[in-house]
Amino acid sequence: MKLVKSRFYRTIAGNALRREQIQSMKQHIIQQLRNALDTLIVEAKLPQDIQTNIQLDTTKDKVHGDFATNLAMVLAKSAQANPRQLAQMIIEAMPPSNKIAKAEIAGPGFINFFVANDALYAQLEQAFVDKKLNVSLPKPETIVVDYSSPNLAKEMHVGHLRSSIIGDAVVRSLEFLGHHVIRQNHVGDWGTQFGMLLAYMEELSESTQQQKNLELKDLEAFYREAKTRFDTSAEFATRSRELVVSLQSQDAYCLKLWQQFKAISLQHCQEVYQALQVQLTMNDVKGESFYHDLLPKIVAALDEKQLLVESDGAKCVFLDEFTNKEGQPLPVIIEKAGGGYLYATSDLAALHYRSMQLQADRILYFVDMRQSLHFQQVFAVAKRAQLIQPHTQPEHMGFGTMNDASGKPFKTRTGGTVKLIDLIQEAQNRAMVVIQTKNPQQTTAEITEIAHVVGIASIKYADLSKNRTSDYIFNFDHMISFDGNTAPYLLYAYTRIQSLLDKAGDDDYSNCSFTLTHKHELALGQHLTQFNDTIHKISNKGMPHLLCAYIYELATLFSRFYEACPVLNESCIQQRHSRLKLLNLTARTLKISFDILGLETVKRM
Repeated sequence: MKLVKSRFYRTIAGNALRREQIQSMKQHIIQQLRNALDTLIVEAKLPQDIQTNIQLDTTKDKVHGDFATNLAMVLAKSAQANPRQLAQMIIEAMPPSNKIAKAEIAGPGFINFFVANDALYAQLEQAFVDKKLNVSLPKPETIVVDYSSPNLAKEMHVGHLRSSIIGDAVVRSLEFLGHHVIRQNHVGDWGTQFGMLLAYMEELSESTQQQKNLELKDLEAFYREAKTRFDTSAEFATRSRELVVSLQSQDAYCLKLWQQFKAISLQHCQEVYQALQVQLTMNDVKGESFYHDLLPKIVAALDEKQLLVESDGAKCVFLDEFTNKEGQPLPVIIEKAGGGYLYATSDLAALHYRSMQLQADRILYFVDMRQSLHFQQVFAVAKRAQLIQPHTQPEHMGFGTMNDASGKPFKTRTGGTVKLIDLIQEAQNRAMVVIQTKNPQQTTAEITEIAHVVGIASIKYADLSKNRTSDYIFNFDHMISFDGNTAPYLLYAYTRIQSLLDKAGDDDYSNCSFTLTHKHELALGQHLTQFNDTIHKISNKGMPHLLCAYIYELATLFSRFYEACPVLNESCIQQRHSRLKLLNLTARTLKISFDILGLETVKRM
C-alpha cells in the first residue's frame, strides 16, 4: 500500500467533529435514554427518586439492531408499569436523533436500537483520519501497575507468565489512552532465602568460589543445597538468619554477594521479558529491599493509630471485617516475634510509597487470585491507618492458574516446574513444524522468523484470550492452530488484508466516502465502531480477553466480508474504494490491538 501518511492522519481544522466533541454511538444512545428518563420524571410518569445504571449492550444478531437495553424491565417494578408499555414511553420520550434509524420493542420489554447509516459512516471516517482510531481520551491519571514480580535466585517459570503478560497488556492499553503509567516490578530480593545462599557460599572453599564464574544455574543449585542444609541443620539455619541480619545491617561482604546474586537473576528476567515482548526494564525494579528502611516507619504509623495488637509476641492488626470460619478475627501480622517483617509489612510500605511519593490515582496489582484475602486485608489496613491518600484506589487484579489436561497446575513430565524459557522454545519449535507444513516453499530464514513471532504470539494470546479470573487448560495443539480463536488465525487474517492493500498499489481511496450496502460490510463497519468501548473496558477492568474477543470477531467478520464482497475485482470504483478504505481501517485496528496485547506481526504466513 503506497499512500501518503498524512492522508490517514490529517487534522480537520474547524470541523465540529473534533475528537473531544465526539461521542461514541453507545454513549449517544445512553445519553438519549437519560434524557428520556428525565422527561418522564418531569411529567410525573416515573417516580422522582428512581435510580438505575443504564446498561446498553451490542447485539449478537444484527436482525435485532446494533444495541439493546433492558432498561424498561429493570425500572418496571419501581415505575409500577408493564415493561413493554414503559419501553414505549421511553422511546417516545427520547429526543429526536439523526444518528438512530429506529428503536423497536422486543420480547418482554427490550429496546433495540438501529444505527443510521450516515452516523455509522461519520464514525468510520473519524476513525480513519485519526491515528488512534477515534478512541476518546479520558482525563489522564497516574496509574502504578505492579506486575511480574518473580523471586530472584531462580529461573522464571510458568507461574510468572500470567502476571507478566496480562499486566503488560493492561499497561499498554492505559498508555494508549494517555494515562501516566508507572511500572513496578516488585521482585523478591530480600529475606531468608538470601541468608541461606550467603551461608552456603560461606561454606564453599575460597578456591571453589574463585574458580566459578557464577551463573543462574549455579545459584539454583546452591539454593537447593542450601534449602536442604537449612531444613536439616539447626546450626546452618541459625547462621542463615544471622547473615540476613548482617545483610540488612549493610555488611559489606554480604552486600557484595547479594548484589551479585541480584544482577545474575535480573539479567535472566530481562532475557525472558525481551523474548515475550514484555515492556519491563531494570529501571522498573522496586524489590522488597527497596522498602526495607520504610518498614519501621510503617510499624510506628500503625502504632500511632493504635491499630497494633501483640499476639504471641507478634505485632498484628485485627480488623472486624476479616474473620475465620469460627468467627474469630484474622490477624494481619506486621512484625514477627523477634523483630522480623512479613509480606504484609513490605506491601504496606509499597502502598504508602506509591500513593505518597508517586502520587498514584490507581494502584493495580496483577497477582494470583489465591492472594485475594491478603490484598483485601492490606488495602483495608492501609486505608484505616491513612497510609495512602484518600483519592488513591488500590485494586487487586487477580488471575487464575495455568493447568494441564488433568486440571492440575502445569508441570514438566517429571513433576518439576516448567521454565518460561523452555516453554517459549517449545512453542517456537512447534510453530516451525506447522509453518513448514503449510509453506514448504519458504526459505529456512523466513520460516524461522515467522515461527519466532507465531510461537510467542501463540503462548501469549492463548493466555490473554482467557478471562484472567479463571483457570485455563494449556494446550499446545490448540494454541498453534490456524483455526478458531488463536494467534495464528488472527495473524493470518491480518496478512491477507495487507496483501489485498498491497495489490491495490497506488489506488487512492483515502478521500472516497464510505458506502456500505452489503450486510457483511455493514457488519464489519459496525464492529469497527466498537473499538473505543472495548479499549476503555480493558483499562477499567484489567481484562485483556475483552480485546481478544473483539479482534477475533473482527477477523471473523472480515473473512465473511472477503468471501461475499469482491474488492480488487469490483467494477464500481466507488464501491471498490469504499471497501479498500474499510479494509485499511480493519488492518489498522488489528495492528493497534496486536500492539496493545504485545504481539508482533509478520508480512506473510
